[in-house]
Amino acid sequence: MFQDGFPIYLRDDVTTAVGMIPQKTYNNVTIDVSEDTIQYFQDNAVIRFPYRIYYIDSSDEVIDNLSPRQKMILHCIYSRSCDGFVRQMHIYSLLQMDYEDWAIPYIVKICDEYVVEILEMTYDILKEQDTVRIKRFCLENIVPFCKSYNRMISYWNEYYRYRYNNFHKYIGRKLFRDCFGYSKSMERRE
Repeated sequence: MFQDGFPIYLRDDVTTAVGMIPQKTYNNVTIDVSEDTIQYFQDNAVIRFPYRIYYIDSSDEVIDNLSPRQKMILHCIYSRSCDGFVRQMHIYSLLQMDYEDWAIPYIVKICDEYVVEILEMTYDILKEQDTVRIKRFCLENIVPFCKSYNRMISYWNEYYRYRYNNFHKYIGRKLFRDCFGYSKSMERRE
């Protein structure tokens, strides 16, 4: 289930990282991963990963025993957690690393969700970086990327419109435009 979210050459590292995930779920729910998946195209391959995972978070001691690449994989996986605080902590850790291109789909996907604090944190980190690799990924995945942009707008409209009444100044819009390369012309290329 997690192997499809990473390039084939990472198979052993993915297996090791996944082996560190506790097999216990939040509130003992009976599902461990959602049936819904996220799908992108990267490096001439389809990558697919669960929309949500329900496993409890791994301890810091477990993560410390992994290689940098395995840590990156685990951070990607936990960016899909059902717990917003866990998602934020792991995407923060991922963004602090010299992340590889295969981590980009996880970074982009988390930014179309409803936790504005994740958008603010991601923007604060990425605005200081060269995001040309992220922009290239978004351009290669124009249809799902534009859907993500529209989804981000719908969450702004539903939850944040009154706090951030000017959409042009909303952090989600700034993140998608400044760091991910969104432009209105992308919608016409779908």
